[in-house]
Amino acid sequence: MEIFPAIDIRNGNVVRLTEGDYNRMTVYGSSPLEMAETFIKKGAKNLHMVDLDGAKDGAPVNFDVIKSVAETGKLFTEVGGGIRDEKRIEDYLSLGVNRVILGTVAVRNFKFVEESVKKYGDKIAVGVDARDGKVAVSGWLETTEIDSLDFCRKLRDAGVKTVIYTDISKDGTLSGTNLKIYEKLSEIKGLDIIASGGITFEDEIKKLADMNTYGAIVGKAVYAGKLDLERVLKIAKGESV
Repeated sequence: MEIFPAIDIRNGNVVRLTEGDYNRMTVYGSSPLEMAETFIKKGAKNLHMVDLDGAKDGAPVNFDVIKSVAETGKLFTEVGGGIRDEKRIEDYLSLGVNRVILGTVAVRNFKFVEESVKKYGDKIAVGVDARDGKVAVSGWLETTEIDSLDFCRKLRDAGVKTVIYTDISKDGTLSGTNLKIYEKLSEIKGLDIIASGGITFEDEIKKLADMNTYGAIVGKAVYAGKLDLERVLKIAKGESV
């Protein structure tokens, strides 16, 4: 299983939200580039970055910060947050970003997702953020009536290869992730699922790997010292720790 340490960016800082609430934010550093270098030293090969300002406002607020990290070329980097048109996709890919994550636009304009996948293939991923099993959009500020599992199947059928699935109620709470939903998601054949939201314990990494989950995002638990990234990377590979 692939591990994606997360760097969420707001106003240029490395931050984590609790349950997607912008008013419940903890700042963990002022340099995303330095944080990425720390992850590299611990053995990370991948990186998940989100422009939180972009997710909320639909504008590339932290573009230059993301550029500084992506241009190093040291990590397989996926980026999300406010990517709602083709120019933004091309701008990020031109920086050396390996995969672009579409979120709100996948709900608002599904045709755009279909066209993007046809053109860019597996460089396009979709972030499915769910609250009580329903898809949430606009930086998690609005919850729709769309069933999240049905939406994942629809994405698979449209040619999307990778979905980052986040249970908002678990995100940033340090209380564990929603393993039951990932069991259900693992049954959707032909779709690579990256688990996100609340992963706090080493046994969760093992259980997700045993489900043949493609990847897992670790965020607040690493920053808060609940998880050791080096150990997590070994567990994900099935190595003894």
